[in-house]
Amino acid sequence: MAEGWSRSFRAGALESFSAGIEIHGLNPRAVQVMAECGVDISCHRSKGLGEFAGEAFDCVVTVCGHAHETCPSFRGGTKTIHAPFDDPPLLAESADNEEEVLGHYRRVRDEIREFVEGLPGRLGKG
Repeated sequence: MAEGWSRSFRAGALESFSAGIEIHGLNPRAVQVMAECGVDISCHRSKGLGEFAGEAFDCVVTVCGHAHETCPSFRGGTKTIHAPFDDPPLLAESADNEEEVLGHYRRVRDEIREFVEGLPGRLGKG
């Protein structure tokens, strides 16, 4: 969702890539709640960090505790920002119905949007 927001309204300010410690596939509920806001992430795919081996990044943002704890070091003085968002699939496990599940996804979607909107300021770019 963060890559979708970044590409949607920060394309000129940020070049964003998304990868994880583990590859889980594209979550259809994430696709659904992003589409509700007019952001199509249906063509995105789950990628592992290995796909970006050797790349230099100005900044790496971790969005969950596991990634923050296990994120590898990056060369070249890469700045790291941790944004601890709840994990919607994990929250969905205790939901009573689909609307409650989607409520978790929507809340996290909106929190990520707010974070991405302010990201250039955190990086000194805006």
